Amino acid sequence: MPTFVYASQCKGCGKCVDICPADNMQFNPKVRRAYNADPVSCAECMNCVKYCPEHAVDVRPYSDFAPLGARVGVIRDTKKNIIYWRIVFRDGTVYDFASPIRTTPWGSARGAMDIPERPDLDSELLALEDKPEYLGFPELPRPKEPVRIVGSIIKAKAGAGR
Repeated sequence: MPTFVYASQCKGCGKCVDICPADNMQFNPKVRRAYNADPVSCAECMNCVKYCPEHAVDVRPYSDFAPLGARVGVIRDTKKNIIYWRIVFRDGTVYDFASPIRTTPWGSARGAMDIPERPDLDSELLALEDKPEYLGFPELPRPKEPVRIVGSIIKAKAGAGR
């Protein structure tokens, strides 16, 4: 759902311009308002929608998400840290979808190297190909003849006639 800016609500703070990862949100210095310069290449991350303090950035719904002329509204609750997507259909039916706004303090995100070792991955409950006794078999079953896959048909090498 590409975003657009209500010029009447935009105060020109530029926060949506700063947070847009694709640099689609631009600032027009003549009218001191933000706008989405390239809605087609919008990454649809909705950072600008979530971050706008004036609720001036909104979204255009796709027809499969909000069919037949339905409207999509964005309601941000900063006290509960939740964003609500409200879909209003032409017959007046209203659906609200709640999504948490996940914020992580700067520098607190853990990298891949910070994850501790997993000793439970060495458990005997995980069957390994070279340890069939964990499955209760003396050995794992194997095909008697080598097989080759041709297209979607499996043929035994000896029976293929080649």
